[in-house]
Amino acid sequence: MRYRISIVVAMASAWVVASAAQQQAPRDNQPGRKWSEEQLRQASSAVRAGRKLTPKSWPNGARVAVALTFTLNNTANNFAVGDSAVVQLTGGEFGAITGLPRVLDVLDQHGVPATFFIPATAAIVDPQMIPEIVKRRRHEIGTLGWSDENPVAINNATEEEQLLTKATEYLTKAAGKKPVGARGPSDLLSLYTMGLLKKAGFLYDSTLMGMDEPYEVLLNGQPSGIVELPVSRMLDDRPTLSAPRFGPSALPSPELIFETFRDDFDAAYGEGTLFLVTLHPHLIGMRSRITYLDDLIRYMQSKPNVWFATTEEIARYVRQQAGITN
Repeated sequence: MRYRISIVVAMASAWVVASAAQQQAPRDNQPGRKWSEEQLRQASSAVRAGRKLTPKSWPNGARVAVALTFTLNNTANNFAVGDSAVVQLTGGEFGAITGLPRVLDVLDQHGVPATFFIPATAAIVDPQMIPEIVKRRRHEIGTLGWSDENPVAINNATEEEQLLTKATEYLTKAAGKKPVGARGPSDLLSLYTMGLLKKAGFLYDSTLMGMDEPYEVLLNGQPSGIVELPVSRMLDDRPTLSAPRFGPSALPSPELIFETFRDDFDAAYGEGTLFLVTLHPHLIGMRSRITYLDDLIRYMQSKPNVWFATTEEIARYVRQQAGITN
């Protein structure tokens, strides 16, 4: 009898606690509607787009600068979130041992350079990647953090700086050259990231989306000297050609995606500015998709006066043209 009474009391207590929790005011996750004008300005002023850096002309009279960039994260983000499931890790392995060789073969066939942003953990797991890239002598290695971690979630300047330093040192040793460009791990930047990149002497970043041409980054309203070579989700194969780990997905035709890429290139060509695509070897390196990269490069090469360059080459050129020395 006492046992039954105890159960009833426990259930009643749980119901009271649950009811009280339900009656509590929900957390306000839309504070923007209550912020003052000053709060709105402060929230958006830490990192902003500064002056445009598209030069009056590109090298050798080129009409457009083309940057083929590859985010070679493979399994790094899995390690960042503690996902060591065997099957999931083989998806990253595909990017290293199958996707990357196919990408490099296409780039070799056309003789064009590219930039590969790599987290250190991906290079540790598959150490053959960086030697295969750098032996071509025309590609660039940029950093993607230590393990493609989420810098916003870390929210700690000291820890983020330590990871950046460690990643930079590892890539420098592996590639034989210190990286001068960065892409935000997990495609994210914290409030500290850009200042840390400047402190570490990086020339450029390729994470932000404030414009669709090169620009100088403003830090708290002041010119930073850092060149931004902006990305676009529309020119990224991950949002369009990847599938979630669980559940259904609607994958559009790769042909339609690359038609969009060609249209954007045509517009950049007409404007005389930058065309930058973001690709992932574990996605574009699939046998049903690699031909579209080949077709895209062929199309761009069919136009006169197209400058294919690494993002380092583009960043140095626009800095020089704009007279940036800091």
